[in-house]
Amino acid sequence: MFAFANPHRFMAYSGPLVPWTGFLAALLFGVGLVWGLVFAPPDYQMGDTVRIMYIHVPAAWMAMAAYTFMASASLASFVWRHPLADIAARAAAPLGLGFNFLALVTGALWGQPMWGTFWVWDARLTSFLVLFFFYIGYIALWEAIEDPHKAGRAAAILAMVGFINVPIVKFSVDWWNTLHQPASLIKMGAPSIYWTILTPLLIMVAAYTMIFTFLLLLRMRTEVFTRRIHRLQSSLAAGTEEPALA
Repeated sequence: MFAFANPHRFMAYSGPLVPWTGFLAALLFGVGLVWGLVFAPPDYQMGDTVRIMYIHVPAAWMAMAAYTFMASASLASFVWRHPLADIAARAAAPLGLGFNFLALVTGALWGQPMWGTFWVWDARLTSFLVLFFFYIGYIALWEAIEDPHKAGRAAAILAMVGFINVPIVKFSVDWWNTLHQPASLIKMGAPSIYWTILTPLLIMVAAYTMIFTFLLLLRMRTEVFTRRIHRLQSSLAAGTEEPALA
């Protein structure tokens, strides 16, 4: 992480990665989506309704992964003053919010035929909704404070405090009685999903990861360019004002 603390080094290495991550994201998403929606068999209990899992589950995972990334970057910013940490955390927040929203919507669509309702206030759904509000609060805090350094410090504290909700989301189905199904992939022993369903699901997880990486690099590079332009404009403004004052 600290090898890329220099923005110039980050820009040099991230530039070639952007098209490759975009290409992999498109390839994996196309393969996983077609496999999951067309060729994967229906579930013996849920039937074809299980196909929404290929959209919902990776989105839920990436919502938690993006917040974990955001909290880690915030820690690096708060403790070690990593120059790019605030940029990375801020760039990840809207992406995580998008994954979170997608998981909430698809979860509601999945819940209606399975549970007979779009929403229940059980531990998993409620804690995931709380994660959604943490994302909104983080983004709003950045927008509310004009000074980027003060905004970064305040947002970093909120991100680190909010991280306590991530393990609650993950283990809520184990700690409390919920309607949500327990873990099927990350559990002791082998996954409880047959390989014809598991394989396209893992491909979609990889696709979502590449989508996040691709958009994160784009947003970070845009932010670095924007800050360079602002510094250049400030320098030019100061340079034109000095002769007038002389």
